[in-house]
Amino acid sequence: MTARLQYSAVYIPVLLVLWFGLFLDSAFVAERMEYSQWLTNGLVFLCFVWVYARATRKIQKLMLYGVGLAYLGEVVFSILLGMYEYRLENVPIYVPLGHCLVYAAVFYIHKEKLIQTNKAVIKSVLYWGMMVYSSLWLIFDKDILGFLCMLVVVLLLKKKTGNELFFLIMFFMVVYLELLGTYYDCWVWPDIWFDKIPFITSSNPPSGISVFYFGFDIACLWIYKKLNTKKWQRMKSLRQIRATRVAS
Repeated sequence: MTARLQYSAVYIPVLLVLWFGLFLDSAFVAERMEYSQWLTNGLVFLCFVWVYARATRKIQKLMLYGVGLAYLGEVVFSILLGMYEYRLENVPIYVPLGHCLVYAAVFYIHKEKLIQTNKAVIKSVLYWGMMVYSSLWLIFDKDILGFLCMLVVVLLLKKKTGNELFFLIMFFMVVYLELLGTYYDCWVWPDIWFDKIPFITSSNPPSGISVFYFGFDIACLWIYKKLNTKKWQRMKSLRQIRATRVAS
């Protein structure tokens, strides 16, 4: 009997909206429809409201913190540092919202009973899949930046925090997002890092760029801890009690 997917109403709309929203903001549509980016902004905003209404209180807070944090990060990395560039040389409204949708989608995919039941196998498949994926981009497209980012991900995963599967799912969610965004020319990555460092070549997109999304996830969680100290301590205590029960 197939396990029921409990949270598909959260992450399937996100996957579909990422695809269709980026298509609407594509260079192809923009040539035929003025202000097409505003259609994407509206669509992603509606999806944000949909997911927010179905999320737990903790995830709702993380999504709200994430909007401001993501916008700040986009201004720094895109506008100020030129790490990548959006089609209209701006930071589209849908982008910070999209970061939070990706976070929520990964959280609920990771939470599915089907995923948790087969956790060890899925983690192994995704881990080796990540390494093969980045290695192929390095071999066939000289993606040094992406490969180096992937190695940083490997080092982070070796810390054994218990969140390895979450971050591996995030890696491939970002692959999905970045391949769509660059295919539709919504944004572009330069051939070298920051368009200034010639010995670190890059694909469009870099294969392991999800490491920056990991930083976003960790920063959102850090803000949550600081603003919700009592709840965080209570949650840690409950986890310790459960771990003790399992061990005994």
